[in-house]
Amino acid sequence: MVQWFNAAGVRSVIEVVTRPRLLLPHMVVPDIRSLPLEVLQRRGIRFLVFDKDNCLTAPYSTHLHPPFATAWLRCKTLFPGRILVVSNSAGTKDDHAHSEAAAIERALGVPVLRHAVKKPGCAAEILEKLGQMACQAAGPGHIAVVGDRLATDIVLANKAHMLAIWTTEIIARKGDSAVAAALRQIEHRAYRVLRRAGIRAPPHESGIPDCAAAPSQKEAKQKNKTK
Repeated sequence: MVQWFNAAGVRSVIEVVTRPRLLLPHMVVPDIRSLPLEVLQRRGIRFLVFDKDNCLTAPYSTHLHPPFATAWLRCKTLFPGRILVVSNSAGTKDDHAHSEAAAIERALGVPVLRHAVKKPGCAAEILEKLGQMACQAAGPGHIAVVGDRLATDIVLANKAHMLAIWTTEIIARKGDSAVAAALRQIEHRAYRVLRRAGIRAPPHESGIPDCAAAPSQKEAKQKNKTK
């Protein structure tokens, strides 16, 4: 299944041009294995919202990337009943009868949002679903969004005043759409340009430092070789 037209994404491009800081995360990690879950909890984060493709799974796969099994179990243990997967393919109108969303739920053991508006425009639907899961209102300041795409996942988080966490390591390029791959390259270049220009992410109420970056896996290996 592929992602079709994303009207919310097109509208966000115009907004990002005038507010480029929306593209910048509060925290950068290689992948979900580096998430500082206890730190997030201490800073008031109660819910985790994950992108799917190239964040939890290979593109358009319904199964967790095997090396993430321990980290994913830890996420579910520390945030029981408070994790939601939000995809721009599964759970949208592109997903016939939401069959892919149901398959992902069975494989990952957490709910997948059914949403009419694609990221980055589905904050209201996320808040409603998390409120239902917790049986109480979910304040955006208590939600962390984890994803690999700046223009969708990170912009969504910043516009909704959620904590934005960017995963930089790609699980697999095979199966990824050419458009998504090209946009990801543009986003990485834009990130470097904005950071060099001194632009920072919007402040978040958790007080987590803007862009508390963890080294990528490649950088970590290179650093270990020099020791």
